[in-house]
Amino acid sequence: MRAGRLSRTITLQRSNGETKSPTGVVTLSWVNLATSLRAEMIGETADETPRTFGEAENITITFRIRYVGNLTTADRVLYEGTPYNLIGIAEIGRRRGLELRCERKR
Repeated sequence: MRAGRLSRTITLQRSNGETKSPTGVVTLSWVNLATSLRAEMIGETADETPRTFGEAENITITFRIRYVGNLTTADRVLYEGTPYNLIGIAEIGRRRGLELRCERKR
């Protein structure tokens, strides 16, 4: 993994559980696992999927980062202020790096 290709900055987040506001609204709270991680963006695709309520657009981004242990698909990636769900994690080499497939529905 070449350092010159790690031109993007991402944040890894983990769910901290549900919180309930005084009005009764339940939201997930997130805590940062790693901030300002350098990443290489491999590809970005957008496709439309027909749904019962119309069409939904899925944006998929693949990042490569240096190895971070203890990462699961329950975590998420924050890129340019937008959260992306992790849908796939592949190890590169022997703890050399990770390839993260992320998805966001719009």
